Amino acid sequence: MAINWTEAQIEDVVAKVVKELGGEVSTARKDWDATQYEGRKFIGVYADMNDAIDAATAGYKAVRAMSLEEREKVIFKIRDFCRKEAPIMAALGVAETKMGKVGHKTAKHILVADKTPGTADIVAQARTGDYGLTLTEMAPFGVVGSITPSTNPSETVICNSIGMIAAGNGVVFNPHPNAIATSNYAVDLVNRACAAAGGPAVLVASVVKPTLDTAQIMYKHPNIRLLVCTGGPGVVRSVLSSGKKAIGAGAGNPPVIVDDTADIKKAGKDIIDGCSFDNNLPCIAEKEVFALKNIADELMYEMTKNGAYKITPAQAEKLADIVLVDVKNPKTGAVKKTVSRECVGRDAAVLLEKIGVKVGSDIRCIICETNFDHPFVQHELMMPILPIVRVKDIDEAIDLAVKAEHGNRHTAHMHSKNIDHLTRFARAVETTIFVKNAPSYAGIGFGGEGHTTFTIAGPTGEGLTSARSFTRYRRCVLSDAFRII
Repeated sequence: MAINWTEAQIEDVVAKVVKELGGEVSTARKDWDATQYEGRKFIGVYADMNDAIDAATAGYKAVRAMSLEEREKVIFKIRDFCRKEAPIMAALGVAETKMGKVGHKTAKHILVADKTPGTADIVAQARTGDYGLTLTEMAPFGVVGSITPSTNPSETVICNSIGMIAAGNGVVFNPHPNAIATSNYAVDLVNRACAAAGGPAVLVASVVKPTLDTAQIMYKHPNIRLLVCTGGPGVVRSVLSSGKKAIGAGAGNPPVIVDDTADIKKAGKDIIDGCSFDNNLPCIAEKEVFALKNIADELMYEMTKNGAYKITPAQAEKLADIVLVDVKNPKTGAVKKTVSRECVGRDAAVLLEKIGVKVGSDIRCIICETNFDHPFVQHELMMPILPIVRVKDIDEAIDLAVKAEHGNRHTAHMHSKNIDHLTRFARAVETTIFVKNAPSYAGIGFGGEGHTTFTIAGPTGEGLTSARSFTRYRRCVLSDAFRII
């Protein structure tokens, strides 16, 4: 049964997971085996991408032969297995990638199990008139090639699998190289669930060692009819230039505006809850705040009451030098700032320790007051670091927030009781998701209405993808008949 998550429910899940895992989760780096877990060999994971595509092609033929009821039975089992094994995938994800929080990742897996649409999302349309009946149905593409990220690896594999299978497709994954074991665990889970529901042994497939070369094989293979990419701007660009139908879920840098009509106490808590969730890994999470100057101090005070630690401007500069590093383009020689992989998704306490500040586990987020041009504002950090910019009025807030979002049209947030302000910002920023007076995760179903997804396709326009996003429309016309009125 689908649920709408509240912060209290998330905390409850976190507590249960910590108890189940004995209070400790090892995040020590080790040699990860992308082919097995505790002696159980992964099903559907191949050494060669061509073999994986062949297996996914066979899976497509199998799912095409299923009735919708049979497909839904498979999806029911995937949901069931996902709920039961959510703590395992969460712990594996944190240990392998060194990013995020086990409790929050567990909650994300349960969200995927509960609120990812299945076959009910595939709806036919009928039109009758003087010239008969026309039926339009949502048909599968065939075999979908899916690129998945390291930030939400197993969540994305399972979410995409449910939607793509519901649509009648086979699926082959090329996971992020930094999350292969976690992603392939999820592939194995989908196949085990399928077999338990009476389906084929292999319905979705992956590779032991995903690389740029395996991705190119996927892009060019004639059996791949649709490409779906959830990742950074570089990999999204490569998918969109493949020459095939593609769905691209790219980067974001979600701004938050807080005006002087907002419930400041609630806004302070909501923003920290959203920004700190899974250490700011979700692409929808709050990345920078624009607060009207007459409420900025009160807002920051409320944030500190809810797990935020405020650093000084000097400390912010010191931290910026650590979490953002210079990278030289080998072709042009140009140097630009980019986020340090060693800092993405890390706990606030870990980041603070890098500048000599020691805090307890109650600190969830680092806040600091900056100007608009500060790198914390301009770069999508994916860390629990939240810059706050004072603005003189709503006009300046909207202007700067739109600029900080960089035209990604991904996600934006606002805390206000002024309908005109909310409307103006929503129209100006043009984002796929716009969350009002709630934590960012309400935008994907945590404590908010609507389905969930971890593939939010802003660049290609599908928005919050679901089963119907992975279909093509087919029309069947019966002329001069079956108009019965």
